[in-house]
Amino acid sequence: MSEESDSLRTSPSVASLSENELPPPPEPPAYVCSLTEELVTKAREELQEKPEWRLRDVQALRDMVRKEYPNLSTSLDDAFLLRFLRARKFDYDRALQLLINYHSCRRSWPEVFNNLKPSALKDVLASGFLTVLPHTDPRGCHVVCIRPDRWIPSNYPITENIRAIYLTLEKLIQSEETQVNGIVILADYKGVSLSKASHFGPFIAKKVIGILQDGFPIRIKAVHVVNEPRIFKGIFAIIKPFLKEKIANRFFLHGSDLNSLHANLPRSILPKEYGGTAGELDTATWNAVLLASEDDFVKEFCQPVPACDSILGQTLLPEGLASDAQCDDSLRAAKSQLYSCY
Repeated sequence: MSEESDSLRTSPSVASLSENELPPPPEPPAYVCSLTEELVTKAREELQEKPEWRLRDVQALRDMVRKEYPNLSTSLDDAFLLRFLRARKFDYDRALQLLINYHSCRRSWPEVFNNLKPSALKDVLASGFLTVLPHTDPRGCHVVCIRPDRWIPSNYPITENIRAIYLTLEKLIQSEETQVNGIVILADYKGVSLSKASHFGPFIAKKVIGILQDGFPIRIKAVHVVNEPRIFKGIFAIIKPFLKEKIANRFFLHGSDLNSLHANLPRSILPKEYGGTAGELDTATWNAVLLASEDDFVKEFCQPVPACDSILGQTLLPEGLASDAQCDDSLRAAKSQLYSCY
């Protein structure tokens, strides 16, 4: 018998391959760094990122995921894994834990993460609850502007606002510049009443803060709060116990003193609503950016979770994600704080 016929007899047929084996996934695009020389230097100094070792570090994290969590349904692309390495200053173990927390958070809060796509949040986006300012601050940080007074609780639950914030963070973190520079949050609490504040109890607070601190690969460089009423003391009393000291020290309460705000965020990047010279606050442009990314979010957040992957939601939750029962005592205490402040 010829060598060709031997080969045909010993090689699996196309039919048997399709029945018994999945085709190999397509190769991800090769990573190409988009950072400027200035940002490469900044990443080296602040994040311990060495361009000559970058792909070696990514491969090390990829190998750890495959070895320790072989059933985890996650992207292992260079660009995706770099987000986690940068967020944890290229500490492999901490980057791995952040990646696991990232997926655990998504499994553990279905009200927020199921069917997470821009078209499902048109009411929130139309309300003007949040946007991203068109100009970055002097450090290159994007400014996420949140206005809780635009939310009407009778229209939709508070979790819809959280979904919109998460979508915004996911879109921002796609940029390597944001991975290096981080973001700034500008929160305008003008007109927030006691009834509205009561929706943001300890259970919600712990979950949100747990995600932002331990479950998402983004660097929050500052949180500037303006126009906060007396009730905000109660809100902050709910939040503060869950904040790490480093993050707590990055909260700045300006009240109605816009000069204090301008000492941190220059007037040239702020809309006129906050004493700036950058025109009126524009929410439509960022809404359009999110809605144009619909297909990407559908692919990422609207697919069924593999059964072998679902155990993450039960066993690897970050410290910030606790059960309702664990928050009962703190909820009672927080309500008394809210009423006393009001």
